[in-house]
Amino acid sequence: MSQDAFLHTSLTYLKGVGPDRALLLEKELGLSTFGDLLHYFPFRYVDKSTYTSVREAFASSSPVQMKGRISKISEIGEGRKKRLTAVFTDDSASIDLVWFKGIKWVKPLILEETEFLLYGKVTKFGPKYNIAHPEIEKFEIAKTKSGSLQPIYNSGEKLTSKGLHSKGIEKIMRTLISLIASKIPQTLSEEIITKYHLISKEQALQQIHFPENSEQIKSARLRLVFEELFFMQLSLIKQKLITQRKSKGYLFEAVGLHFNTFYNNHLPFELTNAQKRVVKEIRRDTATGNQMNRLLQGDVGSGKTLVAVLCMLVALDNGFQACLLAPTEILANQHFQSVTEFLGPMGVEIGLLTGSTKKAQRTVLHEALENGSMQILIGTHAILEDKVVFKNLGLAIIDEQHRFGVAQRGKLWKKNIYPPHILVMTATPIPRTLAMTFYGDLDISVIDELPPGRKEIQTIHYFDSKRLLLFQFLEDEIKKGRQIYIVYPLIEESETLDYKDLMDGYESISRRFPRPQYQISIVHGKMKPADKDYEMQLFASGKTQILVATTVIEVGVNVPNASVMVIESAEKFGLSTLHQLRGRVGRGAEQSYCILMTGYKLSEDAKLRMETMTRTSDGFEIAEVDLRMRGPGDIMGTQQSGILDLKIADLARDNQLLNLARICASEILDTDPDLTHKKNYSIRQELLSQMKRKTVWSRIS
Repeated sequence: MSQDAFLHTSLTYLKGVGPDRALLLEKELGLSTFGDLLHYFPFRYVDKSTYTSVREAFASSSPVQMKGRISKISEIGEGRKKRLTAVFTDDSASIDLVWFKGIKWVKPLILEETEFLLYGKVTKFGPKYNIAHPEIEKFEIAKTKSGSLQPIYNSGEKLTSKGLHSKGIEKIMRTLISLIASKIPQTLSEEIITKYHLISKEQALQQIHFPENSEQIKSARLRLVFEELFFMQLSLIKQKLITQRKSKGYLFEAVGLHFNTFYNNHLPFELTNAQKRVVKEIRRDTATGNQMNRLLQGDVGSGKTLVAVLCMLVALDNGFQACLLAPTEILANQHFQSVTEFLGPMGVEIGLLTGSTKKAQRTVLHEALENGSMQILIGTHAILEDKVVFKNLGLAIIDEQHRFGVAQRGKLWKKNIYPPHILVMTATPIPRTLAMTFYGDLDISVIDELPPGRKEIQTIHYFDSKRLLLFQFLEDEIKKGRQIYIVYPLIEESETLDYKDLMDGYESISRRFPRPQYQISIVHGKMKPADKDYEMQLFASGKTQILVATTVIEVGVNVPNASVMVIESAEKFGLSTLHQLRGRVGRGAEQSYCILMTGYKLSEDAKLRMETMTRTSDGFEIAEVDLRMRGPGDIMGTQQSGILDLKIADLARDNQLLNLARICASEILDTDPDLTHKKNYSIRQELLSQMKRKTVWSRIS
């Protein structure tokens, strides 16, 4: 049997699996072939050579392994309340065991007065200790297995009911591993293996599943993680090269009258060095004749909009139109106001197109876009409609692009003969490892300094007992003529509860800040869009001093006079949201504050979030902490989860390997872009194999 045929063999033909189990493995875990199962890795290992006594286990907060005997096995209760109990004893003490599920298959396994190895986490109920759903194995069987490290695999209730719990998966894995000699193709070149001191793929698979010691786990993991990240980066960089080859772009040769007039006469403040660097990077891209695909990252208030304006002016100087796409009407309106303030004095024609634009206005807009008299269009998804036709669109800027689907963004490509240059902007700082993963086929620019004169926002953590102190502080700020945001959490599973929290808070604030001396706006998800906009406009225009809201104000409100952001139940928010909310203040010249209100009972994660927020205002540092806490999938959202179908790599801990893998992939494609050199044959074959399996990293822009 060829190596390829072996890996593609159905699990039905593996001893111990058969048709029913194979169907279940495919349905529950997505495993259908020998290759799939080999790449289903253990998530931890149990060291079979070390034991904890039962008495020592009482004080342990982590799972422990113990050796002892089981007695007093009994079933208690009926129906859903039925449970299986037993007592586990060693020379030091006894502990209760309990099973609520899988009783039918567990009960025959636990024989009285037989020596067992047990693994589980001890919990305390009242004066008694117990372990729920421990893993157990006869000691005689455990000690006959090679190696002292036992792999533990993720399973599930349906799999467990068919004997495919962790030990069941381990059993069929041992059968498969015994068959792999000379059946695993080499996937990396000899050059890479030698350069980075990697073991063979076959060795790595044997050692990751059944290691003899921790060193074998390290060397196996190094090989498998490097390979996974290498092919991910190779795919992304190769896609980028293909795009550059195929996507002819519009040539922006000149910097002319529009750009120079604005830069010399209307620039509101001196550009930071970071802004200058980014403008140069974009200028370089648009002057090549290839289509630009660039991601612009910058913290809230770093001056991305001004960079976007300068780039639009370069497009105008070269006879092209530009558009700016925003995810919400509020944000589109804000951009329209900002760009109009910047460019209005120069007579640049700027249009606004959203879902609220009246039919008569649309007709005028469409005509102006088609005849070219409308030079810049700002709007929402409405821009993507087929009836919106440009005379000569050369640059499309997408703000907060994660709010738009790939198909939606693709519509921008069809707005001219060739795709326009694409600039994607985000105010959500993305850790470098994630940027290289999610946006690996884009060039990346970062604005990593704030404009001069901006005062750092003071962030304070208060417990609920400080509420009177908080109210006095808010009153003092309002007396100075400042405005206040007070934000309540919005958790989708509990909208009713959130609405109650918000309304209770609103009533409490209204009592403390009564009309007519104070005016308060309220904004929440149950309001009609028009009512929301009305309340926000009252606050933006200074007619109300306090805005009580849910997180709908996270993106899109720019009120320079607002100096305080109070975040209620701050422990319920993620770091990214807390940082985004904080960025709503600090937009004027005055000192601004972010106050995090929490209860006393905080989890360790919540404590770390509060500590991080009060310690730093660096969005990229916060994003790195967030990545370590939550993992990449939660940060980037589910829309792009296909990109993170990682079997073993962990972007939070493997960032150095990711850098190494990207450098390695870049070096290979620099000298052999089509992977036709003999030394890269195995790399090419594996890449083609992954493409057949549809593990291709989707194009982002």
